[in-house]
Amino acid sequence: MHGMISKPPRAAANLATSRLVLLLLVVMTGIAPISLYILVPALPVLATNFGSDISIAQMTVSLYMVGIALSQLIMGPLSDRFGRRPVLLGGLALMIVASVACIFAETLPQLIAARFFQALGGASGMVISRAIIRDIYERDRVASMISLVVAALMIGQMVSPLTGGLIETAFGWRAIFYAITIAAIIVAVGIAVALPETRRSRAAGSGFRGDVGILIRNRAFVGYVMCQVLASQIIFTFAGGGPYIVVTQMGRSSAEYGAWFATSGFAFLVGNLLCVRFAPRHSLEKLIWFGLALQLAGSLANLLWSIIGWNEAPAWLFGTQMIVMAGNAFVMANSAAGAISIRPEAAGTASGTMGFLQQGIGALMSQFGAYLGGHSVTTLPLTAAVLAISLLCACVMIFVVPRREVVVSEALIEQAEEEESGMM
Repeated sequence: MHGMISKPPRAAANLATSRLVLLLLVVMTGIAPISLYILVPALPVLATNFGSDISIAQMTVSLYMVGIALSQLIMGPLSDRFGRRPVLLGGLALMIVASVACIFAETLPQLIAARFFQALGGASGMVISRAIIRDIYERDRVASMISLVVAALMIGQMVSPLTGGLIETAFGWRAIFYAITIAAIIVAVGIAVALPETRRSRAAGSGFRGDVGILIRNRAFVGYVMCQVLASQIIFTFAGGGPYIVVTQMGRSSAEYGAWFATSGFAFLVGNLLCVRFAPRHSLEKLIWFGLALQLAGSLANLLWSIIGWNEAPAWLFGTQMIVMAGNAFVMANSAAGAISIRPEAAGTASGTMGFLQQGIGALMSQFGAYLGGHSVTTLPLTAAVLAISLLCACVMIFVVPRREVVVSEALIEQAEEEESGMM
């Protein structure tokens, strides 16, 4: 029984060396978040065209994020039960139908509803791609492959707002949804043609409830998920408060804020690329601790600059935040790899749970960051919050995640899987 669930299917045996599969992992991961950011430049136009307030137009973004969060929770367990391919293709089919509905939307509520279903289907690629990575790669390569996919995705997310602005200027906002529809069709065809089923064989009687029960009772899984989710909240909190600090407190333009914020994305990209390089030669626990050290050092320095008063200039604020973001990439990628490696045949459920918590809590932390930035006259509250989250992240690794000798050994993980399979 254990041999059945420990080895990937034969059809997936050579996938780890396939560049086409790696490209598919990137595009299936990126299609939902890129579709989110590509519409942002057109929000003022949407508000004008539909005669609505900008806050109503903003719901095409906020409810899209809710759709992403719910998709993580739904699609991951479904992919464990029915397979990666059918759930991916079903999700992309829903995204295509919803994108067509966006093109022909006559009212803003129609567009908002269609965007929700667009995210619900499109985000299936985000959660299932991590599960596929765990299906086809050995545990010591999972973190580096996640980092490689995220690094490529970051490039796409950086250019998507510019792309959306150019499309809207040249052809109108509906053309953005033509582009999304075509992209979703291309990704679906690529998956149908080139991606075989990778889901591992499951023990008889296993299911969503059993997987969830085993995972939440596993201390290592809970610790890795908490670490990954907390690390992601640094991004949401800083992104929520950053515009108010730079534009309102520092009196800079929104364009200048966009340029400074891009430095954080660049640092996150560099961190992922470094993780790709170092992950095969170091344990994921060591890489998490290295990332935590960078997070703590950068956030502590940022708090110090706030107390001294140096953070009144964007260069000091974002220069130090780049250190935080580089470390954040190490923490997020390796924590995610640890979480989905606890029970490989339930990687979809593990990935979905993690993604749901990340996005759901992130929506709240983004609002919290906006409150700190918009109701303060200094950067101190925001930088203190970032330091507090960094400290919580480190505390999880210290007090929740078991010591290395308990969780890192592949042999011990296989032994635990055998015991769990025996109990079931």
